[in-house]
Amino acid sequence: MTEATQAAAPAIEMTGVELTLSSNAGRVEILRGVDLSVARGETVGIVGPSGSGKSSLLMLMGGLERATGGSVLAMGHDLTAMNEDALARFRRSHMGVVFQSFHLIPTMTALENVATPLELRGDPDAFGRAAEELAAVGLAARASHYPAQLSGGEQQRVALARAAATRPAILLADEPTGNLDGATGEVIMDLLLGLRDRHGATLIMVTHAPELAARCDRVVKVADGRIEDDGRARQAAE
Repeated sequence: MTEATQAAAPAIEMTGVELTLSSNAGRVEILRGVDLSVARGETVGIVGPSGSGKSSLLMLMGGLERATGGSVLAMGHDLTAMNEDALARFRRSHMGVVFQSFHLIPTMTALENVATPLELRGDPDAFGRAAEELAAVGLAARASHYPAQLSGGEQQRVALARAAATRPAILLADEPTGNLDGATGEVIMDLLLGLRDRHGATLIMVTHAPELAARCDRVVKVADGRIEDDGRARQAAE
């Protein structure tokens, strides 16, 4: 694929994607023939019951899980053809990931946590950029605090700042409000959409909260490892 073709490609293109894992009870089909396309700059909420495969779907988009069938393209690059080192480099350059459980490094301050991905890619102003991102999520005054000294909502804001610090083309969020109360969850959603607006990123979010998913451009419903509704009909009606 040429650079021009890659530049014009959707943010995410999944074709016939399957994910089958082995367990003591035998092989378990997690995803079954999933086709999904996400345009650049689009915001997509992925919903579905527990065990439907929605988080696995997001992990495949980020190259954090490897499909056992089909293809997963991100920004025109075939993730299924990359080894682990290539996937890590691709994520570092193009993706930001936010998890429900924050995944902050406990021995680092908020500022150091946000600066880490920038330092790893050799950014000469890693701490300056990190300070800007913390300020953007309202935590400039908490930069020197460690995760244990922050509330759950503050820790998630640090995680958002870290994900956004590299100016990713794709921002993936897996239940980013799952450990937070309703009011704090709304604040985190506001910040996610704000990061999308500031950096022009494609936002794809898995959530159990339909009211948060409804704030996205499109809502994709997953059930039993398949796309039950890709949200195109509602999107066209609007």
